[in-house]
Amino acid sequence: MAGVFQALTTVLLPVFLVAGLGALLASRFPIDQVTIARVTLYLLSPALVLDVILRTPIKASEAVQLGTAYLLTLSGCLLLGWVLGLGRADAERRSLSASVGIWNSGNMGLPIALFAFGQAGFDRATVLFLASFIGMYAVAPAIYSLGRSGAGARQTLRNLLRLPAIWVTGVALVLRGLHITLPEGITRGVELLAQATLPMVLLSLGLQLGAGGWPRLTRHIWLASAARLIAGPVIALGCGAAVGLRGPGLAVLVLSASMPTAVNALLLAREYEADTDTVAGVVLLSTLGSVLTVAAVVTLLPLLD
Repeated sequence: MAGVFQALTTVLLPVFLVAGLGALLASRFPIDQVTIARVTLYLLSPALVLDVILRTPIKASEAVQLGTAYLLTLSGCLLLGWVLGLGRADAERRSLSASVGIWNSGNMGLPIALFAFGQAGFDRATVLFLASFIGMYAVAPAIYSLGRSGAGARQTLRNLLRLPAIWVTGVALVLRGLHITLPEGITRGVELLAQATLPMVLLSLGLQLGAGGWPRLTRHIWLASAARLIAGPVIALGCGAAVGLRGPGLAVLVLSASMPTAVNALLLAREYEADTDTVAGVVLLSTLGSVLTVAAVVTLLPLLD
């Protein structure tokens, strides 16, 4: 247990440090947060996707199984968040759904999976990270904008396709499938951009909190945070078992689904003019609460063997 808490502290402390510096900066200087969010969405995040797909070993059969389990878990979590928002304003209900359904499988999920399961667990967690990245950019724009202020399916699809992360994923998969190697100069440039993504994402969270102050933690934000941290892994356990996942694959899925709400959910909320206060509140509260809940999940995972 001491090792688990030490690992969580090692992972979470840099998260809080970078976000805290962003909050401090925003509290002292006027920062154009929209520009920073768009740099991350349209430049850095696509570079991260390209880098991960081209560099990570992925087995097709297990990737399909893990991806299917992820989609089922995502659907269950989105539905739970939507139910929690019944009776609330439309923008808040959409944001609650996205906050429960979009979790941090990258900068928290990957290192914790590596510590808990070694390289084999990290490889499986990377598959889930890719699935969640694609799912997030496919689902979040629809959740935030579909049917709102006259936005129809065509407009939502147009919003989705203008995100470079979507078509960069397709290009990367083609390159990998054809075993095409990019020139070293290009891959180094992509790697540099990819390395800048996570710090910028965390800074964006801090800037949001620093500019708006500590978010008002309403009852629905508490409920959404509990749903993300507690119901998330339970839903993943059922969905993973339903598609036949066993052993390490199932354990990594459950661990991934126990992560707090992703900061990218906040970036997309800002891009699509959603209820950013609600998303920021769930991101903050679920991240703080994950110190205890993720430790509990890691402790219970050996029971799945």
